[in-house]
Amino acid sequence: MCWICMSQLKSLLSRAGGFLLGSALSASALNAPSLASSSSSTSSSSSSSSAVMETHKTKVCIVGSGPAAHTAAIYAARAELKPLLFEGWMANDIAPGGQLTTTTDVENFPGFPEGILGIDIVDKFRKQSERFGTEIFTETVNKVDFSSKPFKLFTDSRTVLAYAVIISTGAVAKRLSFAGSGEGAGGFWNRGISACAVCDGAAPIFRNKPLVVIGGGDSAMEEANFLTKYGSKVYIIHRRDTFRASKIMQQRALSNPKIEVIWNSSVVEAYGDESGKGVLGGLKVKNVVTGDVSDLKVSGLFFAIGHEPATKFLDGQLELDEDGYVVTKPGTTKTSVVGVFAAGDVQDKKYRQAITAAGTGCMAALDAEHYLQEIGSQEGKSD
Repeated sequence: MCWICMSQLKSLLSRAGGFLLGSALSASALNAPSLASSSSSTSSSSSSSSAVMETHKTKVCIVGSGPAAHTAAIYAARAELKPLLFEGWMANDIAPGGQLTTTTDVENFPGFPEGILGIDIVDKFRKQSERFGTEIFTETVNKVDFSSKPFKLFTDSRTVLAYAVIISTGAVAKRLSFAGSGEGAGGFWNRGISACAVCDGAAPIFRNKPLVVIGGGDSAMEEANFLTKYGSKVYIIHRRDTFRASKIMQQRALSNPKIEVIWNSSVVEAYGDESGKGVLGGLKVKNVVTGDVSDLKVSGLFFAIGHEPATKFLDGQLELDEDGYVVTKPGTTKTSVVGVFAAGDVQDKKYRQAITAAGTGCMAALDAEHYLQEIGSQEGKSD
């Protein structure tokens, strides 16, 4: 596994700093309300230092930057809806592109038989969106108003008026912080530490090696069982003496001969292997009851302690479930507000894969297109 190289990081920074702002959209001839895209005029005094909020009008505004957002953008752009896409800038402390930018090799996305780096596939998503006319802003939407139409979305520098909105802001895997768990010098994130067993578990670095899953819920049980296909042994480290997982999921894990549970324990340190290759070699595990610290030689650690959907900026304007995910009507991407759609991990707590996110992005674009045709037809009848 490897890190994002410096040239790729510079590319992200230049994208944010060099993006040409203030371009306008022209109206489309579809049967939706006629929209004249505009941006507010600036002060006649070029010496004015005060910031001026730009205003844009569009048929479809997409919020997000991963496979769901860009698939929605590609479909919407090909339907000549001229979408605006806000990919954010370090939203939820992640670069534009979402969780894929935090991983290395992506081997389970069709079309890349040799695999592809997460940052590279995101770049291809972006270029394809732009090719068909999507206008992309490297800005974070921090406020919305869905109380009336057109809907309003706000960043620090502009306001967008949109007749349809697609929310695809994703969900961030929760991680624990301890010595060696992070990125950079002395850390083993993406070099033995991951938050997605399904994504990374089959990598050569983990095959026939002892592995660890941290967690006590259904996800932890499921990921531990999954990893037994590849690892020589799988430890589940849990800070309590009972799991909160469902009984059936507990039984599957506890009856698996390749799984061993380390109860009442937490990881306090991760360290490298003896080869000096900079990959994970083991963990220091503390018993929270006795205080004893033991050494555990493993080659992989997987966090399975849940995800946090990026929905705080919605400020309660869409129906969310008990875990904060956007609720959609079964079989569709329709949310509790007519004209607002959700795609990707922000509404999917089960699969959370790049390919399933792309599928719902397609669905959201088609749902939005049909919605715009309906309101355009209704407006035509009222004239």
